[in-house]
Amino acid sequence: MKTWLITGASSGFGRALAEDVLARGDRVIAAARSEAALAELAVKAPDRVVPLKLDVRELGAIAPAIERAGAVDVLVNNAGYSIIGALEETDDETLQDVMATMFFGPAALTRAVLPQMRERKGGTIVQLTSVGGLTTAAGFGAYCAAKHALEGLSECVAKEVAAHGIRVLIVEPGAFRTNLFGHAFKSMTESAAYVETVGPTRAYVAQQAGNQDGDPAKAARAIVAAVAAGAPTLRLPLGADAVALVRGKLAEIAADMDACEAVATATAFTP
Repeated sequence: MKTWLITGASSGFGRALAEDVLARGDRVIAAARSEAALAELAVKAPDRVVPLKLDVRELGAIAPAIERAGAVDVLVNNAGYSIIGALEETDDETLQDVMATMFFGPAALTRAVLPQMRERKGGTIVQLTSVGGLTTAAGFGAYCAAKHALEGLSECVAKEVAAHGIRVLIVEPGAFRTNLFGHAFKSMTESAAYVETVGPTRAYVAQQAGNQDGDPAKAARAIVAAVAAGAPTLRLPLGADAVALVRGKLAEIAADMDACEAVATATAFTP
């Protein structure tokens, strides 16, 4: 029986993952900012669910949380929220909160579990980033910045810990039917200057809320199956939209490289 520590376990992907893990007979340390929000989950399997009050933004609370969790076989950094607003519409306090929730918190939790995983010579770190961890859209700057940062860190960590038997899995969901476009969505005050650029993204979010194509339960099954298989790939995109968007981004990068290759290679010192 493996022990999974899942942040943001009270709803969305975190809740779907916790339920799938429990259905397979494993144990869940279910973390959320409100322990009361985990009560219904705990009732499902009281002998295999440990509710854990944890706000990942409070870095001082992470070490005690890991101590209480004990041996963790799989860490899932899932806690987060969606936010829309042009950079000029987004204040420093909000930017800092986004990074604290979706970058600094996951980084600290990952660092905290690595010693015990190294000692056991095994474990899996699952980073719930987003298709926004590789792609971008006007108005998603704060969100994409945090997800891009976590992806970059996770790629490096994967190289650092592979020799210790630890695997890293970066999960990149597209639009799934969770509350990220619903009540959990944070919208900055709209400025007339960005109606033409950020406006279409705001309209997309409003139209998609409650109508996303992705099924969180199926995503959870795919993630748990990937962990069980030893995380054979570094990245796991989820949703046809994620695959299409990532392929589009890769094509854009390739086009830029082709256009700039001659300039790039001409910058070397001439003997």
